[in-house]
Amino acid sequence: MKTIPRISLIILGIFMLIISCKQAEDTSEESAVSTEKMVLSTDSIGTSKPKAIQLPQRKFIRTADFQFKVKNVSKSTNIIENTTRRYGGFVAASHLESTINQELSTKISQDSTLETTKYTVENNITLRVPNTQFDTVVKNIEKEIAFLNSRNIKQDDVALQLLSNEMAQRRNNTHQKRLENAIDTKGKKLNQIINSEDKVDETNAEHDAKKIENLALQDQVNFSTITLKIYQRETIKQEVVANEKDAHAYQPQLGIQLLDSIKSGWYILESLLVFVAQIWSLILLGVLVFLLFKKYSKK
Repeated sequence: MKTIPRISLIILGIFMLIISCKQAEDTSEESAVSTEKMVLSTDSIGTSKPKAIQLPQRKFIRTADFQFKVKNVSKSTNIIENTTRRYGGFVAASHLESTINQELSTKISQDSTLETTKYTVENNITLRVPNTQFDTVVKNIEKEIAFLNSRNIKQDDVALQLLSNEMAQRRNNTHQKRLENAIDTKGKKLNQIINSEDKVDETNAEHDAKKIENLALQDQVNFSTITLKIYQRETIKQEVVANEKDAHAYQPQLGIQLLDSIKSGWYILESLLVFVAQIWSLILLGVLVFLLFKKYSKK
């Protein structure tokens, strides 16, 4: 009877030992799995780290807008234009104009008049200069300033816009090739081919538009634009001119006029005598008719 409890205890101990080993094995497997998951998550974090986007090199469109007074507009215009050409630029526009503010005429003698004109000279100039010479040209222009009204300088970075246009061009190229391939391989019906061709034309138009826009932006990057409005103080010009004589001033003297009148009267009398001589027969016929009428009227 004592043997049975001992056997039971031994079996119970073996059973407990097996259970404990099983739990230890499960625990080690779970820890391994968790460790593996941690490694995978760590690797996934390392591999999914976003790459840093590298910004394109900055490209500036530089513009300047000046309004100022100079001593002499004509001379300053020549200096500014020559400076622009010397540094590789060119004059896009130059409009020099004189505006008359007031005109006066004063008679200073019988045959002379003083004409006074008050006017203002100004010039609107547009310059295109290489971007690398922008600061140098601006400094040379500022030497001509007698009084500064306004000065505005801007720098617009268009690098991202250029990059966006280039990416759009690449997308359009890819889309165009796919459309052309579809036309060659799958375009069986006329309507399908026409629609595909229209889409190709639209893609080409978008591609050309982006290309032209990029060329225009690149031109503005390479050559900066400077706009100037220059003027000078009001100028007064005076000039003595001869008076225009009245027609009565050129009439002859009274004696000459009387002599001419006598001559004219004699010419009229001569003409009258000649006219009477030409119609003498009619006059004679009229006299005879009158006499006959008078004679017979009395009877």
